[in-house]
Amino acid sequence: MTNLIYGLITGILFGFLLQRAHVIRFDKQVGAMLLKDMTIVKFMFTAILVGMVGIYMLADLNVLQITGRTMVTGGVIVGGALFGIGWAMLGYCPGTSWGALGEGRLDALVGIAGLFTGAAIYSEIYPALENTLLTWGNYGNLTIPDALGVNHWLIIVLFVLGGVLMFRWFEKVKL
Repeated sequence: MTNLIYGLITGILFGFLLQRAHVIRFDKQVGAMLLKDMTIVKFMFTAILVGMVGIYMLADLNVLQITGRTMVTGGVIVGGALFGIGWAMLGYCPGTSWGALGEGRLDALVGIAGLFTGAAIYSEIYPALENTLLTWGNYGNLTIPDALGVNHWLIIVLFVLGGVLMFRWFEKVKL
């Protein structure tokens, strides 16, 4: 039960941050897709960097164990294409659909319905995909540090520095 409460609290906090950063706004979504407004990119890359530092720090302190996910190129390409098509058609990604609904925008219900429909279809066709698409380009539990044979903190520092430089450039060119 405690994990559910933590999930609820972090979900509400994340939704609050999505709303405060204006990343659930249609104009921000379209601006990101047109590469004219990098607000969403900055928000999500910040979340990735903070998560990366936090997760590896907790793993190094033996608070949690990183197990990774299987990297399957076929699933990533097809799933990413479907995600992008849906985002472009609706103007919301699944997370921002829920935030937009929370703000009272009923058009987000289309995206939420699509999210559940897509999940249902995927669960029905999974047995057929399991031995086909989901085996194409299976690299196992691959991480960038493992692939390069370096310490994870080297990659984290490079990502953080790259993120800071990217953010500064975005601000310089007013993105």
